Amino acid sequence: MRKTYLNLFFVLLSLLIVFSACQPNLPARVEAPEPTAYEMPVTLLTLAAPLNTPKAEISGLSWAGDWLIFLPQYPGRFNNQLFRISKDTLLQAIQTNSSEPLPMLPITLDSAGLEKSIPGFEGFEAIAVENNTVYLTIEAKQGEMMGYIVSGILNETMDQIALDADSLTELEPQAKLDNMSDESIVVFGRRVITFYEANGFNVNADPSAYSLDLDLHPMDRLSFPTIEYRVTDASNVDTNGLFWVINYFYPGDKKLKPAEDFFSQTYGKGYTHNQNTTVERLIPLQFTEDGIVPVQKAPIQLELLPDDEARNWEGLVTLDDLGFLIVTDEFPETLFGFVAFPEFYEPIR
Repeated sequence: MRKTYLNLFFVLLSLLIVFSACQPNLPARVEAPEPTAYEMPVTLLTLAAPLNTPKAEISGLSWAGDWLIFLPQYPGRFNNQLFRISKDTLLQAIQTNSSEPLPMLPITLDSAGLEKSIPGFEGFEAIAVENNTVYLTIEAKQGEMMGYIVSGILNETMDQIALDADSLTELEPQAKLDNMSDESIVVFGRRVITFYEANGFNVNADPSAYSLDLDLHPMDRLSFPTIEYRVTDASNVDTNGLFWVINYFYPGDKKLKPAEDFFSQTYGKGYTHNQNTTVERLIPLQFTEDGIVPVQKAPIQLELLPDDEARNWEGLVTLDDLGFLIVTDEFPETLFGFVAFPEFYEPIR
């Protein structure tokens, strides 16, 4: 009986060897990973005069109802004016792919003389609007850098902002870096929160966000994630505490001393980001009980220009569930554009 089983074993083994030799050499099956390194083009929109010039140096965007406000870094170059464009105008231009200059209306700024009273004034850097209250950050260099925040009132006809000099509050920079201050403002949960520009590991090992009440009295700071490169603006915040920040790097910016980049390591790089050292992307963040944290979702990378020609994006808002509106300062010129959510990317709400 034992011999019979052994004979049967050898017959089956021989058949298995012959059968295997007849099979093609198939590779192991590999599941295709879901795409994570989203890259999207910027669809440019045409700004009308006087913002169609690099000297506009637009440093921030904010919604005020159904109007988009543009903040020049130096409103004094435009007779102390900011500017606004209606949402309907923007939607129509995007839907029709119009190249016509976008009509805009001026908003007169009464700055309460802050340009002269703040030593080393270097311009307005960010804007947020809550109901009829406007919040602006200011950058100054008094030997060392110093930041400020100030509030003002936007009138009912939306053609004048009057700043309150008594509300001026210092925002001490978190690192000793030239030309770096708090360049982003959001309003959430009856708080005004500002974000410092440099939050990389090698220059700001313990980043945080300034938190103030609506009258700009300081409150406890909030923790902020380590994000290499620069954070140059933040979008409006939704009811769930979700928002986006611009994350930007140009190769000549040596002072940031970038460490390993968590986001590219985790989610990868898009095609143009693999061809350049420039970084232009939008990172989703959220307010939590533990502070401000990254959302577990890939950043949206912007399709880059060739040859490391960087675009210094300085203003950001979301446009309903369609995508984003984004604007540069003077480098390489004044550019204003729309970035759509990827079709396969579920918008964060």
